[in-house]
Amino acid sequence: MDKKVLDHDVPTEEPVTFHFLAKFYPENAEEELVQEITQHLFFLQVKKQILDEKIYCPPEASVLLASYAVQAKYGDYDPNVHKRGFLAQEELLPKRVINLYQMTPEMWEERITAWYAEHRGRARDEAEMEYLKIAQDLEMYGVNYFAIRNKKGTELLLGVDALGLHIYDPDNRLTPKISFPWNEIRNISYSDKEFTIKPLDKKIDVFKFNSSKLRVNKLILQLCIGNHDLFMRRRKADSLEVQQMKAQAREEKARKQMERQRLAREKQMREEAERTRDELERRLMQLKEEATMANEALMRSEETADLLAEKAQITEEEAKLLAQKAAEAEQEMQRIKATAIRTEEEKRLMEQKVLEAEMLALKMAEESERRAKEADQLKQDLQEARESERRAKQKLLEITSKSSYTPMNSSTTALPTDLPSFNLISESLSFDFKDTDMKRLSMEIEKEKVEYMEKSKHLQEQLNELKTEIEALKLKERETALDILHNENASRGNSKHNTIKKPQAQGRRPICI
Repeated sequence: MDKKVLDHDVPTEEPVTFHFLAKFYPENAEEELVQEITQHLFFLQVKKQILDEKIYCPPEASVLLASYAVQAKYGDYDPNVHKRGFLAQEELLPKRVINLYQMTPEMWEERITAWYAEHRGRARDEAEMEYLKIAQDLEMYGVNYFAIRNKKGTELLLGVDALGLHIYDPDNRLTPKISFPWNEIRNISYSDKEFTIKPLDKKIDVFKFNSSKLRVNKLILQLCIGNHDLFMRRRKADSLEVQQMKAQAREEKARKQMERQRLAREKQMREEAERTRDELERRLMQLKEEATMANEALMRSEETADLLAEKAQITEEEAKLLAQKAAEAEQEMQRIKATAIRTEEEKRLMEQKVLEAEMLALKMAEESERRAKEADQLKQDLQEARESERRAKQKLLEITSKSSYTPMNSSTTALPTDLPSFNLISESLSFDFKDTDMKRLSMEIEKEKVEYMEKSKHLQEQLNELKTEIEALKLKERETALDILHNENASRGNSKHNTIKKPQAQGRRPICI
């Protein structure tokens, strides 16, 4: 730390790019990354290593990690804002995963968005922590690889991580051939290019290997010392400074949680008020439409009634005219009968005229009767039309009375007028956390752990479901060696944790390095 930056072995060309990275990886990110800024920077580092394929990640886990990265960047999913194609310019999946399947960018976005929508309500720091909790279970997470040779000259890889030292085959960086947990190593030393690992159990042979350069041995030893020191400190009680930092972090987390809950309540009240307003507006529009339809029906009824009345009047006049003609025909017939016809021819002609007059009178009578019936029917129709007009007017009055009554109810569903006083009360909340508060918080944290275990089971089921779904689109010829090794490990039930022996009890002798 006391050496100038430019005195280190850095490139001479300008500009010189430096990456601020964590040298030692935490075993449990949720427990060890106390400050939010540390968590955010470490999240960016791990995400870049996964996208650059320095950490192997299976396809289905890559999709899940991408959904948490989107939640951390964009917040809650909103279909009105996050429309199709909004992830087109984002780098979310390793190129190896994209090339492995016959899937378009739209298909990948659809699957990422499906999981992204399920993360609703998570803040940025929570989404980033979920990302890290999944990433820390990947086989290559936190492992620094170095090319070495054993006594026989066989090329191997040495992996140094937070749990211990691991020996890998150069073609298989996922599953170690031999592992030495930190609590089972008695001594580590090097002389020139030869490195020696002495196990705590003296029955186990000493492991020796050669590295390429003396400088590499120094780096390996630095990583061993740092990781071993952190390994031992994690298994002891926290220092007072760390306890204070964690307490402050818990208080800050609780304060943010309360603030988020307050904002969520206010948002919920606002959304409920908006929904009530929209419902009232919809109901008002419906009543207006019903009133308009009732007015139109009333106008049609009035027009129909006027037409029927006019037609009935015309029919009555025609019936009177026909009755008058029938009476005149009857009089003519009586006059003809009374007239004396002297000759037989005149009598015959007169009889014929009488017959014709009788037939004409009969027709006139039938027509007069038909017209009278038609007039009666029109009068009945007029009466029914007036009754329909009366009912339409009555319905219009009922609708008008409803619309005038609705606004009075709307005032009861609007936001309470004392909402500002609610804000004042919120602003005067005390954030002094008592012992009871901290106990309650601890109980909530334990509850969250139980829920997380259940969610992990559900998460694994989701991952298996996605893997099955996209398996049909996989291009077998594009599988890398790491893909094949990962599938073999998964079929055997091997994971990162069950390939390394569990750390033994702390009662063992301390390690001398």
